[in-house]
Parts: sequence; C-alpha cells; structure tokens
Amino acid sequence: MERSLFLSRPSTDHGALPASPFSAASLTAFRRRRFLPRDSSLKIQNQLHSISPLVLGASSTVRCEASMYKQTVETVDLDWDNLEFALLPTDYMYMMKCCQNGTFSKGELLRYGPLELSPSSGVLHYGQGLFEGLKAYRKEDGSILLFRPQENALRMRIGADRMCMPSPTIDQFVDAIKLTVLANKRWVPPTGKGSLYIRPLLIGSGAVLGVSPAPEYTFLVFVSPVGNYFKEGLAPINLIVENEYHRASPGGTGGVKTIGNYASVLRALKKAKENGYSDVLYLDCIHKKYLEEVSSCNIFVVKNKVISTPEVNGTILPGITRKSIIDVARGQGYQVEECPVSVEELLDADEVFCTGTAVVVAPVGSITYLERRQGRVWEQRSWGRVSTTLFFTYETTDGPFRGQDGVDNAVRLGAYMSIQPKSEAASSTCYNEEAVQVGKRVACFFEVMGNKRASNLSRLWYRL
Repeated sequence: MERSLFLSRPSTDHGALPASPFSAASLTAFRRRRFLPRDSSLKIQNQLHSISPLVLGASSTVRCEASMYKQTVETVDLDWDNLEFALLPTDYMYMMKCCQNGTFSKGELLRYGPLELSPSSGVLHYGQGLFEGLKAYRKEDGSILLFRPQENALRMRIGADRMCMPSPTIDQFVDAIKLTVLANKRWVPPTGKGSLYIRPLLIGSGAVLGVSPAPEYTFLVFVSPVGNYFKEGLAPINLIVENEYHRASPGGTGGVKTIGNYASVLRALKKAKENGYSDVLYLDCIHKKYLEEVSSCNIFVVKNKVISTPEVNGTILPGITRKSIIDVARGQGYQVEECPVSVEELLDADEVFCTGTAVVVAPVGSITYLERRQGRVWEQRSWGRVSTTLFFTYETTDGPFRGQDGVDNAVRLGAYMSIQPKSEAASSTCYNEEAVQVGKRVACFFEVMGNKRASNLSRLWYRL
C-alpha cells in the first residue's frame, strides 16, 4: 500500500495546537529588518586578543612570549544577502598532530590550503575519520558567540573512542575553535545575514597497509561563512521516507559523527534532490517502520501538545541542537518524549520539524512515503506553532540577538507576519491589526520567557 502526507494544519479541537500565522517570508523579514544595520559593511577596529601562540602571515604582528597577537581586520566584500550554504575558502585553518603516544602537539594556524597526505593514510583506506560542525554568530555590538563548543568537543571524544582514535582534550578543542574564528573574524557575517560555519576534523593521517589504527592523527579546523542550509531558506522543507537504503544499524557507528555515515546517505540523497525533495528521512533497519533521522538533522513530531523525537540508541546521532531544543521545550512546559516514533505516528502528526547545527530549526511542509505524497502543504507555507515558538526562543531569547528588546521585536514581527509586501517600501508601512495583536501575544511570551529563562539559557553561549 502506498501512503504519504502533506502535513496539515493542526485542528483546534481536542486540545490540538492551532497553526502558526508566521510565514517563511515574515520570518526572513524578522531576521533582516529588525536586526540588521542599514549598512551591511561592518567596520572592525584593530583588536588585541589574549590567546595561544599563533603562526600567522607576514602582515600580522606576533608576540609569542606574551601569547598575544595584533592584526588589522577588514570586512570581506561579499553579497551577504545572498549567502548560500557552500564552501567559501577563508584565510586560516588550524592544525594539530598526534603520534602513537596519544598526545597532541601544540597546534598552529596556517594559511588555508591543501594538505600533504600519504596515499596510504588510514582515513583514505579504512575511513578513520570524524568531524564536527558548529557555528559562530556576530552580535550587533560586534562581539562573536559560539554555541556550546564544549558539547562538540565531548561528542568528538566519544566518537574517537569508538573509532579507535586519540582525540584533543575539551580545552584543546575549544581553544582551536576560538583561535580559528578570531583569525578569520572578517568572514563572520553581519548580524542576521548568516553565520560562520566551523568544521573541526579528526583523521587518521598516518600510513597503514593492513587493517589497523593509523600511527598518526591530524586535527584540523577550518571555517566558511554560510547562509541557510536548505534551498527553501526559511520555508518548510519536503522530505521523502527512504525504504530501500538505511543510514545505520545496531552495533555500528550511526551514533557517532564518523565520515562514513555520510557517504552512505549520498545515493538516496542525490535521488531525492533530483526529484525535488529537500532531504531524506531514514527508518530503522530491523522493523523498517520507526523513524531514525534525516541525512543532515534530527526530527521531531508534534501531536496534541506532545513533542516526540526518536530516542538516541546507538544508531541516531545525539545532536547538540536537538538536545538544546529539548531543554528549551521542556523549559516552556511542553511534554517531550524521547521514544520510538513510527511512520504511522508521523503521518498522523499535527506538526513536524527538524533540528541541527546547519538547519537550526526547519519546519517540514510535506512527507512522502512509498513514492506518493498525500495531504497538503501548510497554507501559505507557514510554520507550525511549536517550531515557531522554539525557533524564536532559540534565536532571540538568548541567541546571537540577545539584548534586543524582545517585546518590541515581537510586536514588529507581528506587524509583518500576515502580509506579503510587494516592495521594501511597502513592508515598512503596511500593518494589519490582526497581525499586530498576534505580535503582542508573542511579545508577552518573550517578556515572560526573557525574565524566567534567560539566565539559564545564557550558559549555552560562549563569548569570544
């Protein structure tokens, strides 16, 4: 039997959540109109950072004995308004090596460029490699924030143990991230225009022939400014449930961020994108009925005010954004269950959304199961109520936009959320009373949340 679903607007009957009036366009407008300076050219003054000794280009002044450096930084001339999720080579990368004793040497910053690697390196033959992903954001005052870098460091250590690899300490990991971001500071997008994606990478770089751990390991960090992960931007995404291929199996490496996990999803993902889908949702390989995760993110299902997400059981990556969204949702009074979620429950959902470092919070507009799509897309491509609430709490209550007046933000957002202006001029003057009232209700929520939750959420962010 063939089944599929266009996720419908939740009914207000029987305690179900009403649909959100937030459209994708209004969410984009919210990010850009309220938070961005009129002039996207951001001037950065000379700064003196207290950090570890560096290896920088000749244009930089280095004082190793004082563990400080001084560097003139200018804004990169990019079209920030049309930034995609794609690699843009930046100035510097970080490198640190480890030999058989398991201790990493002092790392250094190098100009971004090719690596020298033996053709018999362990990573090339036996896939001994892990990577992480996190982001740096610029606040309006020019400061830069990282989101929970210690969690990424810990996850890499857990993954390295599974892959029989040494790993940097948490302090080494965080210091490397900080150094790399500061050295590439001019590539951090202006507030609301995107983020600086950070890619730590741990590989078996030593030469091997037989099946065995590599004798040498290299830890790298490079960065790239990025925009939205999905081509839909902030619009709801379209997923297809994969029935032939599986991402992971019990006892395997699905629960760690090893490079092989992503190679195995490429075939199904390529086919899905060729057919117009945003990404692929994988099922468990035993029963072939329980949700696991999407190629690039975790998934959440909402039904009657209960948020469910597949439990982390060794085949699902324990996402850091996933963990944060669960914390935020529970802090707001939602019931969150980490449990097996079947396809039947998915197709009966009031709302579905995904979370991840790259996607942050992404609403799902449609699910296709067994080659057919049924139901309908949410009207006007709008977000669901739960995903909207969590998105704004995550991004404004204590994210890179913390310090703005949350009440004023929400009222302004409410003024735009129900209209589709034809021009920027129209968008600055077109208001509608219903939207303003919605904005005021959201404002009340943020005023309460800002008072009750901000102190707890602030500990998640790491200021550079």
